[in-house]
Amino acid sequence: MTFNKTKTKQIAMLFTFALLYCINAVAQKSEKIYLSGKDFKNPVKWEFMCTDGHNSNKWTTIDVPSNWELQGFGTYTYGRWYKELNQKEPSKEEGFYKYKFNIPANYKGKNVTIVFAGAMTDTEVKINGKSAGDIHQGGFYEFKYDITSLLNYGAENLLEVHVSKHSNNNTVNNAERKTDWWLFGGIYRPVWLTVSPNSHIKHVAVDAQMDGSLTADLELVNIPKNSTIEATINPIGGDEKFPAITLPINSKEDLQTIKAKWDNVKTWDPESPNLYTLSLSLKNNGKTLHTSKTKIGFRTIKFLKKDGIYVNGKKIIMKGINRHTIWPESGRSTDKIISVLDVNLIKDMNMNAVRGHYPPDTHFLEACDSLGLFVLNEVAGWQNGYDTKTGTKIIKETVQRDVNHPSVIIWDHGNEGGWNYEIDHVFHQYDPQNRIVIHPWSDFDGWDTHHYPTYLTGMHRFNNGENVFFPTEFMHGTYDNGIGAGLEDFWNRYKQSPLFAGGFMWAMLDEAVLRTDWTGEQKFDSKGNLAADGVLGPHREKEGSFFTVKEVWSPIQFQPKQVTSMFDGSFMVSNEYIYTNLDECKLEYRVLKTSDDVIYNNDKAVITASNTINSGSIEPGETRKIKFDLPDDFFEGDWLEITANDKFGREIYTWSWPIHKAPYFANKFIKTEKERKKVKVSQSENEVTLTSKKVTLKLDTKTGKIISIKNEKGDVPFNNGPRPVGMKFKVDKVTTKQYKDSAVCYIKYAGGLDNITWTMYNDGRIKMDALMLKYAGRSSGFDDAFIQGSISEFGLTFDFPEEGVTSIKWIGNGPYHVWKNRIKGTTMGLWEKDYNQTITGESFENLVYPEFKGYHANMIAANLKTKNGDVQFFSESDKLFLRLFTPDLPKKAISKVFPQPRFPEGNISFMYEIPGMRAFKNLSDQGPESQPTNIRIKSGDHGIPMTLWFDFRNN
Repeated sequence: MTFNKTKTKQIAMLFTFALLYCINAVAQKSEKIYLSGKDFKNPVKWEFMCTDGHNSNKWTTIDVPSNWELQGFGTYTYGRWYKELNQKEPSKEEGFYKYKFNIPANYKGKNVTIVFAGAMTDTEVKINGKSAGDIHQGGFYEFKYDITSLLNYGAENLLEVHVSKHSNNNTVNNAERKTDWWLFGGIYRPVWLTVSPNSHIKHVAVDAQMDGSLTADLELVNIPKNSTIEATINPIGGDEKFPAITLPINSKEDLQTIKAKWDNVKTWDPESPNLYTLSLSLKNNGKTLHTSKTKIGFRTIKFLKKDGIYVNGKKIIMKGINRHTIWPESGRSTDKIISVLDVNLIKDMNMNAVRGHYPPDTHFLEACDSLGLFVLNEVAGWQNGYDTKTGTKIIKETVQRDVNHPSVIIWDHGNEGGWNYEIDHVFHQYDPQNRIVIHPWSDFDGWDTHHYPTYLTGMHRFNNGENVFFPTEFMHGTYDNGIGAGLEDFWNRYKQSPLFAGGFMWAMLDEAVLRTDWTGEQKFDSKGNLAADGVLGPHREKEGSFFTVKEVWSPIQFQPKQVTSMFDGSFMVSNEYIYTNLDECKLEYRVLKTSDDVIYNNDKAVITASNTINSGSIEPGETRKIKFDLPDDFFEGDWLEITANDKFGREIYTWSWPIHKAPYFANKFIKTEKERKKVKVSQSENEVTLTSKKVTLKLDTKTGKIISIKNEKGDVPFNNGPRPVGMKFKVDKVTTKQYKDSAVCYIKYAGGLDNITWTMYNDGRIKMDALMLKYAGRSSGFDDAFIQGSISEFGLTFDFPEEGVTSIKWIGNGPYHVWKNRIKGTTMGLWEKDYNQTITGESFENLVYPEFKGYHANMIAANLKTKNGDVQFFSESDKLFLRLFTPDLPKKAISKVFPQPRFPEGNISFMYEIPGMRAFKNLSDQGPESQPTNIRIKSGDHGIPMTLWFDFRNN
């Protein structure tokens, strides 16, 4: 591709006109003139050549900003090249950029700075063939050069940029390239010129306190005598008026501090993120020379060792997650829309905090400011730190860029060993707020950020420790592991400690990227399990744990309660906000009802009653009763939902409760028909046959299993069960009986299963009454125990072919599958989903949620639809799990992983106990809800019943 010189001149002319317009319109403000596009969706073409890998050693063009791999250049590299991938250090290509632009003549006499928001990694900049300054090292930081003296005013200028993906500084490579993330190259964030008057405010660092007092450290350039600063604040989204304050300054000093105070300001916190525009105008003899505008929030942070972190006088607990800056089609080059999307998703999980492994985009911090999140802002250094000279410069760049964001409350210096003790003080050198500096994963300077603690983490460290405890990584989410699984146990235990300040889960996103160098069906790469750590897919698809976190971390918590015939509309509710009274939130109840035959047709649930609930005043930390008046027809409904929304209208959560027990629903939903022809039963040595007009059921007298089921259309492939899960049994004897409207086969067992009664009714309905774990004397008929000491799974299982299954419609908790330690996040309702083979963390080309397969909680009624006809299941047993096939295992794992617990034999199972999902650590390191259960059978026990209905009539 050849470079279009005509087009370049046209762009340059437009650029010149734009500059002239800006100068004439607002002469006293610094102007931001983009040389690149503002983001990857709106790029500008620059000339480009890459030295190695794909499309190398030829001049062409490239989008700026972008990572060059995603543009089809160079080589994709994941940062674990030196470990699991066992590679020599790859991907050392370099990129050469050229771009021509015009500068108008009347810019002479002004200050012009070129700013790079981010380039990976070593970056050399030349203007008109002359160096703009030292080569910048470090790929995640904003850097700039004063190029005033290098420009041709009133003429064309040539910008040349040389970017080396592999740094010349080994400490930079160790900090940024020996990592657990993707390594990219290129100018991936915008490039612009900042044009300021000769006399101007170069930099402002603000400390704005909750009482309205403000301190600002100023860096000033060319200040004339008798100059002053006029400070004003204007609320963003408000109409309050605040007086301007004029402050004297010393023209002889470049670095100065000013102080001001306003009354009646609204404070900033994540629940009420009130922002103001601070305008500082440099004035001389009544003339405005320059105005600097900064968005700020008034808030006071106190860090008290052996106590906690206080914001505006309230002790905070951070509910946080770790986030990478990434989009599959553009790498680390993102935009404001993605940042706002991500902050909203974090807020939707009822989180109030976020952390990354490097400074995020400015627009992400702006979204955190405006929508409300605490931010731990981290200087990169993944298990290896920068040298003192480089690290000093990088910390300065980070703090100076981000110091005024009220969302930023803590500075992180590296990660898991990636720090340099010699330069911790540099953070405070440029930060008038004196935020704390932590070393994530270490117990440092009074702040314990231990990574991946166990449920019973060290007794002194936690229970009787001296340091504030907030793990900056926990609940690792590889594939479907962790994040939501076990969270409630960990959280309930940790928050008991007065030293607990919260924690950050790993991680928000599956870090998968589009491989422009791949052909074939697979396009997205997460390096197997190495980067598939998210609670969201790469395009922000929601996994089941998203909703678990949303419920567990809801600031409104309902104490456990059943809705029974004695229900009076009351609940005990706790307020777990930090600042917000629940009278600012909106609560609404709904009663839902379905038709009797909803499982068989396309009907939906309907709302039969709804109204708001007045919570009254419930302060943070309080638990009080709320109550609503039951509508007259309340008990004619099927389930109750209560939805809470915060004061901005964001849904906090929707909770649900069945209004009736399982036997009521089974009686309601299974279809009955009038049938004169009586069902018949026959028994031979090996078989029992129950025959109705529409269905024939054959049972094996030796094993008790279903041999076959036939209906009017042919064989129904539901068979080879019931088989025991978590127990042992064998058939003792079989008897049959004929009744007027039914026929019965009674099977007596020895072992964990006491008996099963199979009843077929004249219309073809089949009922299975099972009784398990009934005390039957000391001898069970087995030489060894018939019930396991520790039980991870317990129930009955059957075979059913997965081939031909198309969808399922069911009433129960949904729509996502569950684990024993991840049931929260599902709600009672009428659900439908199509068959899919999604592998969480891997099926990026077709990532369909909710996953079809797995355990489903509180199954009431289900219609499993297949190409060969439908089958229906109904439960008279509450809290029964439906096992729906076995989720496929990942195929691309690189390191040893445990993607899911072992599933029992069979395909369709009905379970009282299901296993927990490990969360990075073994189940034994997790809380009680993750552990296997055990059952003691003793004299007088009546046993555990399980009653199921089957409809194989293919109605």
